[in-house]
Amino acid sequence: MKPSTPTLVSLSTIQADGSRKFVHPADVHGSFTTWRRVVALVLLVIYIALPWIPVNGFPAVFLDVQERRFHFFGLTLATQDLWIGFFLVTGLAFGLFYITALFGRVWCGWTCPYTVFLEQVYRRVERWIDGDGTARRQLEDAPWTAYKIARRVFKHGVFILISAAIAHVFLSYFVSIKSLYDMMKQSPTHHTLAFGVVLFLTGALYFSFSWFREQFCVILCPYGRLQSALTDDNSVVIGYDKIRGEPRGKGTVEKPAGDCINCRRCVQVCPTGIDIRNGLQLECIGCAACVDACDDVMLKLKRPKGLVRHDSYKGLQGGKTKFIRPRTVFYTVILFVWIAAFSVAITRISPLRASVVRMGGASFYVDNGMIRNQFQLRIINKRNAASTYRIQLVGNVPPSLQIIGVDQTIDLPAMGEDQKTIVLTLPQADYKERSKFTIKVTDIARGDASETRVMEYLGPDPHTTPAAKLNAKDFIH
Repeated sequence: MKPSTPTLVSLSTIQADGSRKFVHPADVHGSFTTWRRVVALVLLVIYIALPWIPVNGFPAVFLDVQERRFHFFGLTLATQDLWIGFFLVTGLAFGLFYITALFGRVWCGWTCPYTVFLEQVYRRVERWIDGDGTARRQLEDAPWTAYKIARRVFKHGVFILISAAIAHVFLSYFVSIKSLYDMMKQSPTHHTLAFGVVLFLTGALYFSFSWFREQFCVILCPYGRLQSALTDDNSVVIGYDKIRGEPRGKGTVEKPAGDCINCRRCVQVCPTGIDIRNGLQLECIGCAACVDACDDVMLKLKRPKGLVRHDSYKGLQGGKTKFIRPRTVFYTVILFVWIAAFSVAITRISPLRASVVRMGGASFYVDNGMIRNQFQLRIINKRNAASTYRIQLVGNVPPSLQIIGVDQTIDLPAMGEDQKTIVLTLPQADYKERSKFTIKVTDIARGDASETRVMEYLGPDPHTTPAAKLNAKDFIH
């Protein structure tokens, strides 16, 4: 199959007849490629190692959905603390915007999990089995023989094994490595949900990285389409120096040419199949493979490197890149505001969680001249050690108020929780109007760890309902 020439008219992964064009990027060597592989290796090690590293008795990152506990490097969050996730999500999104405004789509080419798995795992395996880009294209165009079938079966078998391994590691973030190993030793019917999740993820990963590939970045991922809104003429992206490179060709004395000899090496190594000489395109993931490829050619020709390089549009036009500009100043201010807000939010996380709600049924009961309010108190121990809690009613508490349920302590195991019924009774003659009391739960071992919740005490309106006529049948929902 003759390689097609990428244009700006249509996507580079679509043939003239509308069919899918499979991209087989050639291998490339250079400083950026080396550092990308180092970064990818570090990220892969982190991904695999986090469920194995214990911190305070739990994996470094453990999203325990079953127990509704979420552990992040020793910090344990209960379900009620998930509001902190707002800062994590907005921080990630803003970080992407900030980095894109400065350096373009560098996230996609260097640290995006999809790119890391595709370029540094699956395509490395494919090069090992099928050879470089030219050999892979030749094998794709070759007729189906026993040799080709054997190579395909072997390659896709390895892809399935890798997909299954990635899926199992992903599941370990939710069930822990120990539980995952116990599940693997038993029949899938004993853990149908977990087995179904692994099966689905394995299939999805295999489909994405063996067939769909760069189409995810080009078609599904919205980040590339946001480049035009997030970047400007001063954003550092990967570009082609037309002033230096044009006109293309080897050149002669009679007809001089630029430094670009039109070798198409930058096109051959591109993982999305574009021609960077056509300008920045949404398919460009900022991987810098074309930079290394072009620099290698320039060195062989004994010409200066940087014909394809990291630079801004202004820089490529001969101007000077401005890093300090209204967009980056505004983003910097927002960054510091986010850091301050996140720092305050972290301090609001307590090692215990207490909640109090009024029990179902009537809002209050009147029986033999006594008004009774009933509440349900729930205490969650978020520490990795057993704790004892003291319950107190604080505030302007009437002397005649009788309290049942706060005269004793509660012992909870590590990461345990319990519920307790609190009953408040008050003589109807002493009830003047609805009032609020504060219940305080304190960790005895850690006096600084406490939670307070407000309870509203309700009763009949003393101005409309004669006290002598109330009895046990009188209540208000």
